[in-house]
Amino acid sequence: MSERVMPGRTDGLITLGAADALWVDVTADSSVPTALGAFTRSPAHARVGYVLLGGHVVTTVRASGGQWSVPEAEVRRAAAELNAVRMDRQDLVRVGPFRGAPRQECDENTQLRWRRRITGGLRELGGGRERAARREVGRPSHLAGIDWRQILVEQTRDATQRTWWLPRAVVRLLDAAEHAETQWLHAARSRQASAAATEPPSRPRQARDADGRHTTSPEGPTASPRPYNAELEGQLYSTLSRKPGTSRRVAGWVCAVCRTTPAAVLDHCHEHGYVRAPVCQSCNTQERPDHLYSNDIRVANRYTRLFHTDADHWLRHWHRCPGCRARTTLPLPHLAAWTAHTACRSLRPTHRAPGGRELCGVLRVSWTGSQNAPRSCLLTVAVDFCPSGEHRVLARVPYREAAERFRLWLAETAPAVAAAAGPDRLDGLPAQVRPVIVDTSGEGLALF
Repeated sequence: MSERVMPGRTDGLITLGAADALWVDVTADSSVPTALGAFTRSPAHARVGYVLLGGHVVTTVRASGGQWSVPEAEVRRAAAELNAVRMDRQDLVRVGPFRGAPRQECDENTQLRWRRRITGGLRELGGGRERAARREVGRPSHLAGIDWRQILVEQTRDATQRTWWLPRAVVRLLDAAEHAETQWLHAARSRQASAAATEPPSRPRQARDADGRHTTSPEGPTASPRPYNAELEGQLYSTLSRKPGTSRRVAGWVCAVCRTTPAAVLDHCHEHGYVRAPVCQSCNTQERPDHLYSNDIRVANRYTRLFHTDADHWLRHWHRCPGCRARTTLPLPHLAAWTAHTACRSLRPTHRAPGGRELCGVLRVSWTGSQNAPRSCLLTVAVDFCPSGEHRVLARVPYREAAERFRLWLAETAPAVAAAAGPDRLDGLPAQVRPVIVDTSGEGLALF
């Protein structure tokens, strides 16, 4: 990492302009693209006492002469953390648009709100050609020092509806930045309240800058998120979500799936209504199938992680729901996706390609009936977008057969999860299966 002398350095502090140049210089080899303006352009707010760089909070200081500066060592530290991130451009998470404004469980004073900022930026840009033109002539746009426009992916469905996606590693970085900012603001308010309570009446008030904000900032680390240890197991989401302070309590845990990112939402089983665990936005999105309609989903390549490479982690997470654990099954959309991706894998045809043979088209699975009436529920696995123009049905699997296949596969893939499942393992479940709970928080999230 570069150690050249920075202009404007005083006692380890550098000006915001010098910090901008340093940030781009020391992250030049990062897989995550960065942009100028991390300290001087919105949504950076140097005068409130901090700036976000990746998932790191860098404090700002008003040096002699009234000029705002930042510690050079903190900028380099944030750059080192960003340089260590490995980004897979094929592992994408949808970031919009959704019906209505995206709901966020964050404090109202949080400045970043990156999903809202991206959605607003995409609306301003309009059509694809206009966006491309502005990208070339306009200034780089950043969120926490990351140039998100360089890695934004646009996908079009049915030649009418456009959707936008970001690499999962970047989504996790921005979630971590939003969480770090929330914790910083909570610490700032606590320190200010404590100072106000102990300050004598005759003592002059704390100095403020021209905008009326305090110029001092809290120092020292904020409380780190703690591991989740099944504290919410067996509780109903419909009850817990209405309790005051739930969102703040969730933010105090680390994601129960990846165990690296602060939790942001409370994941729950929409089929039985029980809480699973607090998870980050990235993991919460990863388990959702692509293009989910009332009874039809696309089966994407990322199911390789859910049912193969990271299967043990996800099976443990899904079976945190007492209903799924007692019945040794998965919610209907999960079970349908597993049936198409795993149980019917050998049925998927291939075509000759320059490098050998490649899988035919895109898998799709749909169902008729309901898991509440297993005798009448039927899963249909088909192939869409076949290169030769064919659209073939691979299999029709009754729900009960799919559930039995899953139980056998679970015992082979995750014996510990299978051993903890079954009707004799849990008491107090409702006698009748709960109906599917429709989730209206965003497009494509129903039944899941």
